[in-house]
Amino acid sequence: MFHWASASMKRRMPWLASLLVCGFLVLAFLLVDSRSASALPIPAGKVYAIPAFARKYGMPCSACHEAWPKLNNFGQLFKDNGYQMGNDRDAPIFQQPAYWPVSFRMTPHWHRVSVDRADIFNPATDSTTEGRLTTHGFDLSGMDILTAGTLAKNISFLLVPAAESDAVFGFEAANVRFSNLLKSSWLNIKVGKFELDNMISEKRIMTLSDFGGYQVYHFQPATEFSSDGSFTPFYTFGMGDNQIGAELSGHSKNDYTRYSAALLSSNDGSVGVPNGHGYDTYLTLSQAFEAGSLGLQRVGAFAYIGRAPTYLATSSLLADGFGQKSFYRAGFFGFWYLKKLDFMTMYTRGADNVFLGTGTPSFSPLPAGAQGPIWNAGFIETHLTVNPQFILVNRYELIRMSRQALPVTPGVFEPGVSVPSSDFGDIDALVFGYRYYPFMSSRVGFAIHNEFSTVRQRGGTWLLPGGSGKDLTNNSLFIGFDFIF
Repeated sequence: MFHWASASMKRRMPWLASLLVCGFLVLAFLLVDSRSASALPIPAGKVYAIPAFARKYGMPCSACHEAWPKLNNFGQLFKDNGYQMGNDRDAPIFQQPAYWPVSFRMTPHWHRVSVDRADIFNPATDSTTEGRLTTHGFDLSGMDILTAGTLAKNISFLLVPAAESDAVFGFEAANVRFSNLLKSSWLNIKVGKFELDNMISEKRIMTLSDFGGYQVYHFQPATEFSSDGSFTPFYTFGMGDNQIGAELSGHSKNDYTRYSAALLSSNDGSVGVPNGHGYDTYLTLSQAFEAGSLGLQRVGAFAYIGRAPTYLATSSLLADGFGQKSFYRAGFFGFWYLKKLDFMTMYTRGADNVFLGTGTPSFSPLPAGAQGPIWNAGFIETHLTVNPQFILVNRYELIRMSRQALPVTPGVFEPGVSVPSSDFGDIDALVFGYRYYPFMSSRVGFAIHNEFSTVRQRGGTWLLPGGSGKDLTNNSLFIGFDFIF
């Protein structure tokens, strides 16, 4: 399921004004002087994860990433080693008192968001109509404050307080890692809130627009969502979300072979253990190999086995989830390099228990003919590195329902009873754009980012009150300055 949100309707700019804004920004981007950047060599063999690490070790950020924020293999190895290079500079006592291991990331931007067949309420006439809703203007992203490093040899940390665009703060990540237990790179333990060991990382995603995220990581069948237009399932889960728990991981010395096994609270990263007696498991394994002049390739597999409540029990002190039922996400991924062109591929199969799939409390009878929903999903994402300062990005993603949770009744949708077609809720998503880095240094990361994304959901308007049952299509145009200091 994909989501869209918009502010209160304002007077819309004409298309000519929108084009002028785009043209002005693109012209400004082309006038950026990159002559000093082109003279900088790109170091090899030294990699760091955020500008704070580059400052610590005195190396350019560009050595860390194929294209920031995407890590190369050595960058992944540095991360897997607990942010350590294995030299004296790893110890905090080595650093000068003025060194401050903190980075800030934010993206001022202009964007245009359009939703066709939106449910639009007009208070003047007290009526609801189905139509296109388009908003555009200058905006801000949220802000990440990243601080990470070593507390002592083989003890590292990551802390990421993050604010939404309205300055409401939360903790995106907060964990401590114990590396090289028993003097072995195969034994490392991490505890706290952290990103799952997804080699295709949503936290280092190359696309930033409103609908440019990985749909496969957050998909739930449409039958799990309410039919009042609020798009709120009883339980939510996203493989791209940071989770709270403990992780055991290990890797070979060159990081070609990697594994991880995590035990997680069943609360999708929420604090306060709202589902206080449930645990999930996440397992990954990957292997890299050299393919001659083509470069380093990597393949891997993953599986998330979880449980989620089907109803809440409340008291004067807390609310807790009960009636846990199972779900899983499992699949394969690959990184494929053809010199300047690389591909990321993923296949995922997902399934939810029938009670989760129909939004039915475990103590209630199931709808007639109900069954656990199953779906298949996948994507291919390409990156063409024209040069170290300019990269083209493209991704096509699809999700197909293999088995609906409710019986199929062609053309008729009754929430909790039936769905209109076997492809109800299927998703197609396309995103493409570019990132241009005017300069590269050991102090900052800066990118000019231009992107278009669109998502179509089959029969998506059935989820809106009085919806026509036609497909629901959203798109977004994004032009921004992505920087980290």
